[in-house]
Amino acid sequence: MQYDPIKRVLGDMFNKTPFLRQVFFNLLDLLLLRSWHVHKELRAWAANRKDKEQCILDAGAGFGQYTYYLSSMSSKWNILAVDVKEEQVSDNNKFFRAINRHNVLFKIEDLVQFRQPNTYDLALSVDVMEHILEDVEVFKNIYASLRSGGMLVISTPSDQGGSDVHGDSEASFIEEHVRDGYNIQEIQDKLRIAGFRKTEARYSYGKPGQISWRLSMKYPLLMLNASKAFFILLPFYYLLTFPISLVLNWMDVNNKQASGTGLIVKAWK
Repeated sequence: MQYDPIKRVLGDMFNKTPFLRQVFFNLLDLLLLRSWHVHKELRAWAANRKDKEQCILDAGAGFGQYTYYLSSMSSKWNILAVDVKEEQVSDNNKFFRAINRHNVLFKIEDLVQFRQPNTYDLALSVDVMEHILEDVEVFKNIYASLRSGGMLVISTPSDQGGSDVHGDSEASFIEEHVRDGYNIQEIQDKLRIAGFRKTEARYSYGKPGQISWRLSMKYPLLMLNASKAFFILLPFYYLLTFPISLVLNWMDVNNKQASGTGLIVKAWK
């Protein structure tokens, strides 16, 4: 299934006013389990830094929802958010100016080539690496761009059923993915090759998260991919499934998962 056309439709629908855009981000934060996991890591990192000047790189910003979350935590942080899509970068800059978040800048950049030595205290990469073949080159660029002691946070599918692939004969649920998911040792090895001195990795989307993902994301996306008319039914669908997904998301984030279709990886320079 092609994910980008549906993302474009959703973006157009919620981008009519800054208020709707903020509603959209809040809905994504509630629905997307990856947001729960990423926010947990960002809150831990931010615990003693909210009153300090920090430089942050959102590497592959997409809609900008994680930049929005970070910029709401401290006005002292300067955030550069990069993406290869010119339309999204332009749109994001307009939105963040409209809500007076002047500590944020979006730029068109290719992560395979982007490098700003010794600049950032934190780099964030959410659902990006599964789209890039030259992953080690990207890791090297981010490593070089971090200051000493800086941290990289990655959210990406694992090889335990990531991208909804459960066997050699199955294709990725998202056609834009160039890899179905990382082996937990593989991604840590690649980060060390890039220069990172310390890495930690854990599974996300365990059993509770996988059920939640199907209810909150997979089935609605399949319906919308079949016909945009399903937009009319979505509010009623989520009225039934949303409470269940909330409980499942909480279980996934607050319990260690022995295995899972996602990975949360941290690496330090």
